[in-house]
Amino acid sequence: MTRHLLSSADLSRTEVLDILATAESMHDLQRREVKKVPTLRGRTVINFFFEDSTRTRSSFEIAGKWMSADTINLSAKGSSTSKGESLRDTAMTIDAMAVDALVIRHNASGACHQVAQWVRCSVINAGDGTHEHPTQALLDAYTLRSRLGDLDGKHVVIVGDLTHSRVFRSNVITLKTLGARVTVVAPPTLMPSGIAGWSATDGFATSWDLDAVLDGEDPVDAVMMLRVQRERMSGGYFPTAREYTVGYGLTRDRLDRLVARNPDVLILHPGPMNRGLEIAAEAADSARSVVLDQVSAGVAVRMAVLYHLLAGNDDAPREPAELETSTTGASAPSAPTQPEGVAR
Repeated sequence: MTRHLLSSADLSRTEVLDILATAESMHDLQRREVKKVPTLRGRTVINFFFEDSTRTRSSFEIAGKWMSADTINLSAKGSSTSKGESLRDTAMTIDAMAVDALVIRHNASGACHQVAQWVRCSVINAGDGTHEHPTQALLDAYTLRSRLGDLDGKHVVIVGDLTHSRVFRSNVITLKTLGARVTVVAPPTLMPSGIAGWSATDGFATSWDLDAVLDGEDPVDAVMMLRVQRERMSGGYFPTAREYTVGYGLTRDRLDRLVARNPDVLILHPGPMNRGLEIAAEAADSARSVVLDQVSAGVAVRMAVLYHLLAGNDDAPREPAELETSTTGASAPSAPTQPEGVAR
């Protein structure tokens, strides 16, 4: 891996598979009574969130702490940015404290890329505006692979508010990297501008007709419903909530049709869910839903990302047992050095 994780496009297929393989090992920790390894002992990770978050922020915090990193949470309200300090000055101030990684969520697209040019520590994009959310795409891929196996040739449909979704953008890149066939569906008002050129270049399909996609000749292996981000909407993107649900919601009827065609179909949602709007309660809580699996995978995947960025790039990921030190008094391994040839 490179020094930062700013975009899903930063990762090759090999790098994605390496992270997912490491995440599989890290996932074993969640089944242990003592969920702790000393892998990142002596490292400091700052979670700096300018937007509200439950899943991403908590999972990054847990990931850092389970790997014994000193993990500190900051928010815009509790930082000097609330006093008028610029993002540049705040980021450089934190970096001057010799931290090892800065996990950033920001409401401005491209903010994480900009911060990476100002600091020496590793920067991880935890969601920037309507741009990208690479670790979400990784955990979604991990969840899909845990149920479907190799994603090469699998058909994944992404439905909803594409215009405002950073999850959609990162997922298209990661899923295509892993060989999946992707179809994105949204009303015309929520289709991003320029998507026709992007879809033609990267080879994914677009549609305004959800029923035509779900009932089409190409069977669907997984459906990812996206949240309608009403807080980002300043105008009327659709007439009423009811009309949106009728046209683009994963209703009970649509779920029944999906399962009838493919009993193994998976239902995903990055959360938080607007139940009754983009997804019915019957779909969110069905046996085919892997929403909570996504949450569980989030901790393992973010542990894997921190490991690959901060603990070096080994040829093969180590099992958690190999990363542990004995409880009988053995000393922890020394902090790994940065890979040679990487500019700070």
